[in-house]
Amino acid sequence: MSSWQDVCPEDVCLAIEQSHSSWRPVIERGLQRVHETNPDYFPGLTRSDYLPNQARLFAAFSMPMDDVRYILMGEGPYPRADSATGYCFMDGAVKSLWSDEEGGGLSKKVNRATSLRNFMKMLLVASGHLQQEATAGDAMAAVATQARLPEGGFIQTLDDLQHKLIAQGFLLLNASLVFREDTAPVKDAKAWQPFLQTVLSALDQYQSAHKKQKAVLVLWGKIAEQLRVMPETALYEQISAEHPYNLSFIGNKTMQDFFRPMNLLGNLPEGKIL
Repeated sequence: MSSWQDVCPEDVCLAIEQSHSSWRPVIERGLQRVHETNPDYFPGLTRSDYLPNQARLFAAFSMPMDDVRYILMGEGPYPRADSATGYCFMDGAVKSLWSDEEGGGLSKKVNRATSLRNFMKMLLVASGHLQQEATAGDAMAAVATQARLPEGGFIQTLDDLQHKLIAQGFLLLNASLVFREDTAPVKDAKAWQPFLQTVLSALDQYQSAHKKQKAVLVLWGKIAEQLRVMPETALYEQISAEHPYNLSFIGNKTMQDFFRPMNLLGNLPEGKIL
């Protein structure tokens, strides 16, 4: 049997080096399973332009396995090179979360990243800063005005939000680790299923062996929910929701209740409520 290393793009090998050492053997086993299941996949990937690039494919695995409390599973990377970072829903083009314009709400780049925008609005509804029936216009501008104040009690940047998620123990993955303009996301997601099976199995074994509390699997969107066919997902408590690019996500009570105690937008120590 040939090895994934014989056919894999060089950028994938470089990406492994950016992951935490606790994950590297797992990533390599997962890549071998992808190769064994679909020997043509990596050669096809080599001939494609795919995202994320710049050795960021496994960026989510930079956190130690020991720190994982939640696995947040999106559908796939943002379809823009500067946006696809290897972390689900973290748009690399976004810097400031809040508009610096008079009467502005969320920043223009947050508004362009639809999933991130709706995720933030859901958090603001959960914390009571927005009412579910009024999450735009003057209501959003009032929140942004408070948020921009040094004493306003809000984080300011996407880096802050990503840090808060990781500090809470979120492994920020996608059902498909790559995006290609010439390939349907559901097809790439299917090809990466053996990889995710390996990851889920390895994490479960690690947490059992070290008597750690089992991680919770959070599935967003139809492609992520299709992972339920894998027996490894049954090892985890699961919470699911529509994909955040749907406006209905803002009003999802399950998501509001789940994220409310985490205070992700608050510029306070993790776990404290504004």
